[in-house]
Amino acid sequence: MTRVPRPLIGVPARFSASASALRHAAEVNARALVEAVWRAGGEPVTIHPYAPGGACDPDLTAARLARFDGVLLPGGGDLAPHRYGAGEAHETVYDVDDEQDAFDLEAARQALALRLPLLAVCRGLQVVNTALGGTLHQDMGGPGRDHRHVRHPVSLAPGSAVAAVTGADKVEASCYHHQHVDRLGDGLVATARAADGTIEAVEAAGAGGWFVAVQWHPEDTAHQDPAQQRLFDALVRAAHDNR
Repeated sequence: MTRVPRPLIGVPARFSASASALRHAAEVNARALVEAVWRAGGEPVTIHPYAPGGACDPDLTAARLARFDGVLLPGGGDLAPHRYGAGEAHETVYDVDDEQDAFDLEAARQALALRLPLLAVCRGLQVVNTALGGTLHQDMGGPGRDHRHVRHPVSLAPGSAVAAVTGADKVEASCYHHQHVDRLGDGLVATARAADGTIEAVEAAGAGGWFVAVQWHPEDTAHQDPAQQRLFDALVRAAHDNR
């Protein structure tokens, strides 16, 4: 029996100072994230974030992404504040990596330009917003005010892609972030918010390709929450149609 190859979903790696199974620094992706892509019928493929010296070649990045059927921008550390025009970094900014920032930002630009199906998660949403000229709040205000280790209800805008995909007007979101969108990037619209007003999802008005970005981590609960798994299902379905 001939099996249809799984759509290839490119997932930029995250740099890690160490990993328990390896002797040296590593490039990693969250197991829950790649398993959610696999459950959806996709083939998750880790992409090396190549941007030597913090400079990323647009043409090379476009050529690298063009071989994939879809892209998933995962969570990770903070973007350097200078990337969105901020001044001195807040004391809470952590895990900034210039090479990682440069690659992710260019990958977001090229994925959108190529109209590749794109799902952006947590840092991924912030990357897309920054790539399109938006800004971020560097810190939400510390313990009790940030969204670390929090599960809370998020209201989805009627008629939005995220509402259509999840089949809900409200979802229970697993969050881990202390930064969030300040000014929206060009062409982006907010399509979900937490009770405190934090933007929890964005989409591109009139975009030609499939694109959803969420501030929460759907992979945390996708194995038991069908609404969260549907985000990955929709990405893979769009990637299959994009072939």
